Amino acid sequence: MTSLVIFKQHLGKIMKKRGQAILNDPLLNKGTAFTAKERDALGLAGLLPHRIETQDQQLERVFSNCARKPNDLERYIFLMSLQDQNEALFYRTVLSDLQRFMPIIYTPTVGEAALHYGAIFRRPRGLYVTAQDRGRVREVLQNWGGDAPSVIVATDGGRILGLGDLGANGMSISVGKLALYTAAGGIHPGSTLPIVIDVGTNTERLLSSPHYLGLRQKRIVGEAYQDLMDEFVEAVGEVFPDAMLQFEDFATENAITHLARYRDQSAIFNDDIQGTAGVTLAGILAALRITDGALEDQRVLFVGAGSANIGIGELVASAIAEKGMSLDAARKQLWFMDRKGLIVEGRDAINSFAAPYAHAHSPIGDIATAIEVLRPTILIGATGQPGIFDEPVVAAMAKVNARPVIFALSNPTSRSEATAEDVYLWSQGKAVFASGSPFGPVTVNDETHVPGQSNNVYIFPGIGLGVTSCKISRVTDTMFRAAARAVASGVSEDALKEGRIFPALDEIRTASLDIAVAIAEIAFTEGLAGISRPDDLRGFIAERMYSPRY
Repeated sequence: MTSLVIFKQHLGKIMKKRGQAILNDPLLNKGTAFTAKERDALGLAGLLPHRIETQDQQLERVFSNCARKPNDLERYIFLMSLQDQNEALFYRTVLSDLQRFMPIIYTPTVGEAALHYGAIFRRPRGLYVTAQDRGRVREVLQNWGGDAPSVIVATDGGRILGLGDLGANGMSISVGKLALYTAAGGIHPGSTLPIVIDVGTNTERLLSSPHYLGLRQKRIVGEAYQDLMDEFVEAVGEVFPDAMLQFEDFATENAITHLARYRDQSAIFNDDIQGTAGVTLAGILAALRITDGALEDQRVLFVGAGSANIGIGELVASAIAEKGMSLDAARKQLWFMDRKGLIVEGRDAINSFAAPYAHAHSPIGDIATAIEVLRPTILIGATGQPGIFDEPVVAAMAKVNARPVIFALSNPTSRSEATAEDVYLWSQGKAVFASGSPFGPVTVNDETHVPGQSNNVYIFPGIGLGVTSCKISRVTDTMFRAAARAVASGVSEDALKEGRIFPALDEIRTASLDIAVAIAEIAFTEGLAGISRPDDLRGFIAERMYSPRY
């Protein structure tokens, strides 16, 4: 969104506020960058130090202060405080070096922040809908005093990254996710709304902590839980009818159930299922440019049968089916393992969502043996079990593939199935590797490999940009496949030579715009767009991208 469009959009709000009210509004506050004329016109004379600074000068102070912090959690706290004071300066900071700041405002540092959310709490953001609000959820949503949101991220804190049930501490995830919508996708920060659906927590450490700020009770389940979710989704549709609703970090069964139950009601998607699937498919498509393989010829072994891997499997299977194969036949090229071993026909305790991948085969209990027998070309882990891709596993993949593709997707870094260094070392530099959290370059046999970060930030901001710009009423799997292709095609040949299978982070806004255009084209074709198609679709969407410069 251009600065002129933003100015016009917020002119009414600015004119209604003066003095301290402007300085206390992070969407309007420019701090020491207010000019002399602005200070006189807005009643700011005397409320700021005499010196007038440029945003670049303010940015240098932010860098200096951030560098003095002793660790990333302290840097996270500092940056979140800046977001509460001056949104434009916060986003200018983040965009100045995404490689440096994204791991602080989101994974992996946001995981540590979620663990300590109550202790580091400063200022409330967003809305809390609790189990005690049953019957008045609409009233709670109407208490939101900001502009009507165009993007909402909601979580019940049931499965935060790889850290488990953190209850109301999940608010840090919703806040962080929306920060990336703005930084990477250009969604205006004033049109975002983080929500926690606080239904309690089963984590005893939180229930006994003096700092825990959520409901101090066990999670509600069953009919009571589902009734609250039904009321919540209905209320969002009534109070914020134009908003896209993203579900985030729900426990596997709830995540899959909610997506199936609500996805056709409005623009609703689950990032852990569909966003993770989209970015992983993008990584696979880019990796095949290195291995010189065809998607329809791949055999994939998934370790972990939760919502993330099942979502990836479904999107990959549908992408294979697009090549002229039936969906059932495509699924037979995908295998899943869980804690009990390979998921096969006739095995006990198979979840309904994993059942389509229970193929006829004898049981196999360990990953390395499964690789030797099934000979997968791609290995994908989403388990939250650090180190589960050990040397025998990686060596087995390297034995059956000239260029094995290995994705260790669990977040944060401490939960990754393998480190980049180990995978490159154990595969003698042959692996094409990606992880959920960032790893630095690794040199093996005098050759430097740059691991890819299979981060959903390559997908969901672009989805949000396309949906909000063109008022798209549904978010479909076809759109996520298109998003994956857009991301994969944006990886340069030079990047592929280094082993990188995702665009550089400083190119992410271009990637988001590519995605937005691609899914908008689908929406116009399928009658899901709420506007007439502009002659210059790319220019139309680009003009709506937020710029954090004053």
